[in-house]
Amino acid sequence: MKITSYNVNGIRAALKKGFIDWLQVANPDILCLQETKAHKEQLDLSVFEDVGYKYTYWFSAEKKGYSSVAILCKEEPKHVAYGTGIESMDFEGRNIRVDYDTFSVMSMYLPSGTNEARLDFKLNYMDEILEYLTALRKDIPNLIVCGDYNICHTEIDIHNPKQNKNTSGFLPVERAWLSKFIDSGFVDSFRHFNKEPHHYSWWSYRANARNNNKGWRIDYHMVTEPLKNRLERAYILPEAKHSDHCPIVVELLK
Repeated sequence: MKITSYNVNGIRAALKKGFIDWLQVANPDILCLQETKAHKEQLDLSVFEDVGYKYTYWFSAEKKGYSSVAILCKEEPKHVAYGTGIESMDFEGRNIRVDYDTFSVMSMYLPSGTNEARLDFKLNYMDEILEYLTALRKDIPNLIVCGDYNICHTEIDIHNPKQNKNTSGFLPVERAWLSKFIDSGFVDSFRHFNKEPHHYSWWSYRANARNNNKGWRIDYHMVTEPLKNRLERAYILPEAKHSDHCPIVVELLK
């Protein structure tokens, strides 16, 4: 079971950059997308169906061309949850979940903290989503929360930790929250297999950052502890270049 997560920074833009050709080769069973910046009716869904993704689910921000998440599936889930029911986050289209018999997958797009107001929004979201997921896991213990968390957890997850210690995405309060998130019963699947530095999932468009691998690892597959024994592999695909992010993959035993 291969589950891929990808912040595409605009699905319509990614489609113009060969996204479908990449998807056909990558061939995940489930693809979680973030920052699609599109409403379902703005897309030709047949392009996904033609490469095996008959079941596509989209949860978009009220504001067009902003935020938004989606999940593409080869097999039909038994249930789809659009949003969280928390109004303060759902109007920006940041969470969607598919449920299967033995596991569930959420595509999550955690806000960035680009200014003081947005940082306050992000910190509130962080508190609310952790509370929500803690309650959800009582009913759904086998849960994978995929997506763009907009936080680097440790110094090896960012190329210049000292320079960015006061930058949103690497603030002590954000990093402490991510530690709390993991300690609540999640496994960072990539770090479960790989303890080495210099593995990133996002690069600035400025200063040739990607070619110099000056990046941040802010995209995660967080897997609940009951799924830990089903983990087979977790890896990053930096060669996919449809976005300023790249896809990340986790493979589970069925």
